[in-house]
Amino acid sequence: MKNNKNQNNRRIVSVGQIVGWIAVFILAVLLFNKPGVKQTELDYSEFKHKVASSEVSDLTIAPGVISGMYKNEKGEFAPFKTVRMDDPELVSQLSAADIKYKAEADNSWVSNILFNVLWIFLLIGLWWFIFLRPQRNDGRSAMNFARSKAKMQDPSQQTVTFKDVAGCDEAKEELQDVIKFLKNPKKFQKLGGKLPKGVLLYGAPGTGKTLLAKAVAGEAGVAFFSASASEFVEMFVGVGAARVRDLFDQAKKNSPAIIFIDELDAVGRRRFAGIGGGHDEREQTLNQLLIELDGFESKQGIILMASTNRPDVLDPALIRPGRFDRHISVPAPDLKGREEILKVHAKKVKLGADVDLKVVAKGTPGFVGADLANVVNEAAILAARADKDAVTKSDMDEAVERVIAGPQKKSRIISPKEQRIIAAHEVGHTVVARLTNHSDPVHKVTIIPRGQALGYTMQLPLEDKFLTSKSELLDKLCILLAGRAAEEIVFGEITSGASDDLNKTMAYARKMVMELGMSDKLGPIALPTGDDGEVFLGRDLSRHHTYSPELARAIDEEIMNLIKSSYARAKDIITKNRAAFDKLVETLLEKEVVEAAEIDEILGLKPAASQDAQPQPAEPEPVKEEPKAPKAEKPEAQQAELF
Repeated sequence: MKNNKNQNNRRIVSVGQIVGWIAVFILAVLLFNKPGVKQTELDYSEFKHKVASSEVSDLTIAPGVISGMYKNEKGEFAPFKTVRMDDPELVSQLSAADIKYKAEADNSWVSNILFNVLWIFLLIGLWWFIFLRPQRNDGRSAMNFARSKAKMQDPSQQTVTFKDVAGCDEAKEELQDVIKFLKNPKKFQKLGGKLPKGVLLYGAPGTGKTLLAKAVAGEAGVAFFSASASEFVEMFVGVGAARVRDLFDQAKKNSPAIIFIDELDAVGRRRFAGIGGGHDEREQTLNQLLIELDGFESKQGIILMASTNRPDVLDPALIRPGRFDRHISVPAPDLKGREEILKVHAKKVKLGADVDLKVVAKGTPGFVGADLANVVNEAAILAARADKDAVTKSDMDEAVERVIAGPQKKSRIISPKEQRIIAAHEVGHTVVARLTNHSDPVHKVTIIPRGQALGYTMQLPLEDKFLTSKSELLDKLCILLAGRAAEEIVFGEITSGASDDLNKTMAYARKMVMELGMSDKLGPIALPTGDDGEVFLGRDLSRHHTYSPELARAIDEEIMNLIKSSYARAKDIITKNRAAFDKLVETLLEKEVVEAAEIDEILGLKPAASQDAQPQPAEPEPVKEEPKAPKAEKPEAQQAELF
């Protein structure tokens, strides 16, 4: 903190000096260009007439001009000047008229220097002071564009270790090789082994990729250079490549060392991907990075680590073996990992006796490390706001909801009519979710506005899921459409409240038909959807459908059939349980929040955690799926329906 304060003071002093020099420059210009006394210009003939009549005085004869005082029409003496002519008799006439005069030498070359060349030197000096003078705060100059902006962290200042990282045991195990190599490279070189030159950490935002890289440096006890990929690219051509060279040169001088580049996709995107070519400066930076990766050997003790959220857009030449040849996934933590992460962040927070971090971890599926850190911090803020001595269970629950749906909107005034519509909408979600076999248990339903939602139904799974069956997706479609169905059944009118539900329904139905092969009519097919993560405009325009118009029509029909059948099924469930539905609506209007136990009591069901099957309308049998390696998806933390 003290160093930062000193640097800020030095910056303030430097800015003050620059402003002072600019003020001096402007003052000098004003002084040198100070307007003189206004002089009347006389013709030379008129001047000679004034000399003959002794109406001039105090003459100054300079090369090219004569100035002095003359008597004007009012009889008053006023300054004048006239152009000097080649007049040999002028001096004798002045002497005869007894007029005082003086002569000035020819110093025009001195004036030219003062008023022309001197300004050039003054401007050069001012430019040097502002741009080329070394800055006191870091010893560099402002024009030193080619120097890398990477921050070097000395091994003695590194406090982050693997003890501060939780929820990614597999990634930590993969990185142990890097740590052992940096500590004892001869052990690997003796057997002829080479450590990968580059280690790519990829995963969803907030999973702890940057923290892992810092922990590797802390465990190995080596110099750590960290930079953002966007810092390499500037408006000046060639600067990015020069900064890459400088970064690797610094690392070689301080080896063994770790170079960490955050958000690698900023410079590592696939080359020549858009219309008219790519970004030349970015591609030059990428080319230089590839050259540097080829140019150093693992025996130099330099490891290049990078992180990205989009490994699919990286250039193949960058992630091939011999460059970034070790790819480590940093996924969202599982139940055990979430509990460990909560323990790490809760070390500095005083927890109450009623707080069970394992219970909090169960209630936060899909949360990444950043989300969990935010939950603990929000809970501490809420407890401090209420003047509590420790964080309680209610603070944790409120913090989880704040992260999921945002803060409560207590000031939002909703009319009784709209409040009843919202309650019916949310109870529709709740009843259908509770009366289907393959949906996640309902945790609570509320009509308290929170964030952008006027109300929501929260569903929390009992365990982490990595595969989703067709029956689960059909139930999800039914639950999403239940809010709209409840509005139509109760009020005979629909509102705009289901817009978010309809968008999600369309996305799920399209995915089932086109990607997951869950259409009975079309069978097990997977078709391009146009939203496969490709981000380059050139490829977007060149992409075309590889299926016939007849198949496209059949796809649309299947999607509509899924949506219509799910909507009809939701209406049927609500209609058959109308009495319990109405009672739950009234309870929700009275209490504003209804928990799972009371929901089950009103519906006459057993608690979800101990219930193997629930009564429901006829359902298709679950499709048995062969285990496969699906595209990684972040598990949903809740089914929060935004009204």
